Parts: sequence; C-alpha cells; structure tokens
Amino acid sequence: MDKDLRTAESVCAGHPDKLCDQIADRILDECLRSDTHSRVACEVMATKGRIIIAGEISCAGKSNVRSIVRSVLSDVGYEPFDFKVQVYLHRQSPDISAGVSQSLEVRAGSDDDSKAIGAGDQGTMYGYATNETHEMLPLPVVLAHRICKRVDEVRQNGILRGSLPDGKAQVTIEYEDDQPKRVQAVVVSVQHTSEKDLRALKQEIYFQVLLPCFEAFPMDDDTEVLINPSGRFVEGGPAADTGLTGRKLMVDTYGGLALQGGGALSGKDATKVDRTGAYMARYIAKHVVACGLASRCQVNLCYAIGKAVPVAVRVDTFGSETIPKHMIDHAVLNSFPLSPSGMIDLLQLRRPIYAPTAVYGHFTNPNYPWEQLDRCAVLESAVKKIQEHYSN
Repeated sequence: MDKDLRTAESVCAGHPDKLCDQIADRILDECLRSDTHSRVACEVMATKGRIIIAGEISCAGKSNVRSIVRSVLSDVGYEPFDFKVQVYLHRQSPDISAGVSQSLEVRAGSDDDSKAIGAGDQGTMYGYATNETHEMLPLPVVLAHRICKRVDEVRQNGILRGSLPDGKAQVTIEYEDDQPKRVQAVVVSVQHTSEKDLRALKQEIYFQVLLPCFEAFPMDDDTEVLINPSGRFVEGGPAADTGLTGRKLMVDTYGGLALQGGGALSGKDATKVDRTGAYMARYIAKHVVACGLASRCQVNLCYAIGKAVPVAVRVDTFGSETIPKHMIDHAVLNSFPLSPSGMIDLLQLRRPIYAPTAVYGHFTNPNYPWEQLDRCAVLESAVKKIQEHYSN
C-alpha cells in the first residue's frame, strides 16, 4: 500500500493577511456597486496602528475607503479607531487600460465580441478538483477551513469566551492509495485575552471546535492534537504580524496540494486573469470530475497581457480519466469560453460578490458562480459528439 501525509492550513478572519484581503475585496465590491466596469487593483498592508491602502482604481463612482476599512475592522473584531488609515490610490495606467479595453485581436481586425477585451496581465492560472470530498477539494483543505470558520463563529457568538480575532489551523491527513484514511495531526492556534486560562481554552477549543468539525471524518486515539502549542497568544493581529494582500495564496486555493500560478486573487476586478482565470480553471476542473470524466483534474490557463485568447490550455487528469485524454481536451475547449469577456459573461463577474471569498478559501462556498455545476450538459454533449466522430 502506498501511504503518504498531506497537509493544508487555513487562517481566521482576524489573521493580518486575511484582514488585508477582506479590506481589498470590500473596496472592490463597493466600486462595482457604483460602476460595474470598474478597474481595481487594490493592495492593503496592515501593521500596528496603521492600515495602508495603495493601488490603481478607475471607477465612475466614489467610495469612502476609510469608512470601508473601519467597517471591516469592526466586523472582524478589531477596534476601528485603533488604526490610522492611509490611502494612496490612483487611476489605472492608460497603457494597461488601452490593452485591456481593446484586445490584440480587435486591434488586428477581429469583430468577435467574445474577444473584445484583452487580459489585464500575463500569467498562468490553475484550477483543481477531486472526488475525495463533497466540495471536490482535498480533505485537509476542507477541514482546515472548517476549523477556522468554526473558531470565528464560536468567538462571535460568545461560546469561546476570552478569544480574540487572530488564529489559524493546520490539518494533516494520512492517505493510503491516494485516498484519505485517518487524521494524522491537527494544529490550532487561537489568540486570547491575558486573563484566559490556557487549560480552559484548550478544552473549549477541543470540544466546541474540533469535535464538531471532525464528526464526518473523526480523529482517532493516535491523532496528534496541538492547541496553542507555543503557549500564550495574547498579542496578535497586525500588532504582532504585518499583514499583506495576497500572501495566503495556498489558503485561498488548494493548500499546496495542487499547483498555484502565483498571482493573488483578492482586490482585483474580473479583467485581471489572475482571478478570473483561476476561477474558470476551477470551474472547468470541477465539471470534468462531476461529469465522471476523471476522478482528479487540474486545468492550466496561460494568458498574455492585452490578448483575449489564452496562449496555452492544459488539462491534466493524472491517469484517472475514464475516456481517452484527448477527448477530454477537445471537449473542454468546445464547452467553455476562455477569453476574458467570455469568462466574465459566463460567470457574471462584474457583480459585487467578492468580499465573502476573502476568508475560508475561494472554492469552498457552493453559491459562488465558479462552484456551480450548471454546464454539465454542455460538456457531456461535447464529449458525445467527439466520441461519435472517432467511432465513425
């Protein structure tokens, strides 16, 4: 039997990096409410007593950025007026704007509306899906997010008294023949007040957080459980650790258990293929698995700035495919629009839907448009046509 250990982490809403992601995406949503064609590339830095907002925003409306920042701080559990907010924003570069607004294909004479806009940047994006969980994500990723979400919930509703906004979790699962078999280790760290008894905190986290999170896939007597292994965790948040937008890419995506292109997701409007391409790649991979074409799928999309059509598309099924791999390749290309315009229109990405994505992963909420399985009939029809073609 082939055994290995796979680990993923997540962080709570009050983690400094996630605080920055939430602020960036809240600003993005506010821009989209006033102008659906806003161009937003918002970067946030959080440190002791300061929140710094920088980047490029072109929007027909106006947003009170400082008010948005203080609203996020309050929602997460920090005192808003403990922070000085500094804003350094300007409009998108006219050179970038021109390349996005009129794609290379249009400039070359194309009148195809699906190629109207070009990619907002170059880059390579990955999407992944597996049939090992209902969420079609690796089990360690699902469990780590579940723990952090539960920690935030019990803090906010008063069950976990004496806890503070910062925290993180890590889960290691033992796999056997590529299937999850048991929980090897769980690590949880939760910020707390100076008066909180650490023994009581550990018991409360174990019974109020961990046991509910592992009901469907229980820990066993040999599972190593580490709760606040460093001891006291009183000073946390931006006061203890500087936060930056886009620094928790593995938390946002697949926990390091699938490839990640390197481009951050939060704070970017849909013309930025770092975000839209990652969503479409996940959408495609999830459909491939849901339609039974493979048990695991990874999709890679590559773009050039200003160009509508991707420069490369790759589908990897890791030998788990149920039909010839080349048929899956052709079916994907025939079933999903891959230009920025096509992806934006299909997934309806000009709406203010992004703030919730900034915590607990971008692929964990079944209500996100890129998590929907609403194109299975299209993919299955494409597969059928390809099979008929090769059988004739």
